[in-house]
Amino acid sequence: MSEKKHYRGRLSQIWIYFGKLVRMFIFQRDWKVLPMAAIIAGLVTFAVGTNMFKTQEGTYSGCFALICVCIWNGFFNSIQVICRERPIIKREHRAGLHITSYIASHMLWQMFLCLAQTGITLFICNLAGIQFPEKGLLTEYGMFDFGLCMFLVTYTADMLSLAISAIVRNTTAAMTVMPFVLMFQLVFSGGLMPLKGAPAKLSNFTITKWGLNTLCTLGDYNSQPQVTLWNTMWQFRSFEMGGQQPVKLYTDYVRKNGLLKDFLLESGKYTMSADFDYTQENLMKCILMLLLMAAVFVIVATIFLEFIDRDKK
Repeated sequence: MSEKKHYRGRLSQIWIYFGKLVRMFIFQRDWKVLPMAAIIAGLVTFAVGTNMFKTQEGTYSGCFALICVCIWNGFFNSIQVICRERPIIKREHRAGLHITSYIASHMLWQMFLCLAQTGITLFICNLAGIQFPEKGLLTEYGMFDFGLCMFLVTYTADMLSLAISAIVRNTTAAMTVMPFVLMFQLVFSGGLMPLKGAPAKLSNFTITKWGLNTLCTLGDYNSQPQVTLWNTMWQFRSFEMGGQQPVKLYTDYVRKNGLLKDFLLESGKYTMSADFDYTQENLMKCILMLLLMAAVFVIVATIFLEFIDRDKK
């Protein structure tokens, strides 16, 4: 009479593979993602400047830069974690591995990494002198709200990268695909250039768009002054028409009468965006979209790994 094989349950397998990921983090130098996150955050915050959350231009460019940091961190966290051990997964799956447990262990571990990277990024931002709004929309603490949204963006990008790692067969293919996915996220986010028509609709499928919307919403973009118009006018002060300098006359009038602040705020009214409305409803819409994307990526990763036994190799 043959003995029945005993397989560990799904919950037990989660912690077994979670422990494996911890050991890989320590002994296979997966910890490199943390100092890399610090270096990337340092370079970006150095370039952002001090106008973040003070002007519309500074807030927009600064928030987009932070979103790029989050996307970059999330992508590199997991782009190779599954495909590099695909033969092992295939063998263990035939021996009783539950794919859902395997994916769940990665979800938990990547959550830990994303939290650590978010904390590092916020710490670097503080060192760089970036002053986040004191009050948030979700809580009373603006820093906590920003940290939460940056974590969600990083984690969603991480889950997209995890899905790619589950689909491709090897690390070479993963690193070949990643630049194209990263380019899609950046170009079709609307952060680099204004999008209209079909490209604008494609932006709804990017993590970067919803991430940028969350940070600009928290930064209260719409209530801030816009300085581009004034700076452009200042460059044309020497422009002459009919023997006069109308731009110089107007800019001098604004400055002498203490109307510059009012002019900048009025300029900002013409560049307001409904995507950045400072409301909890708008913020929750963006957060739910990020959570939905992350869930879809997890499902895709699970489905593709369930068919790993069909690999020819």
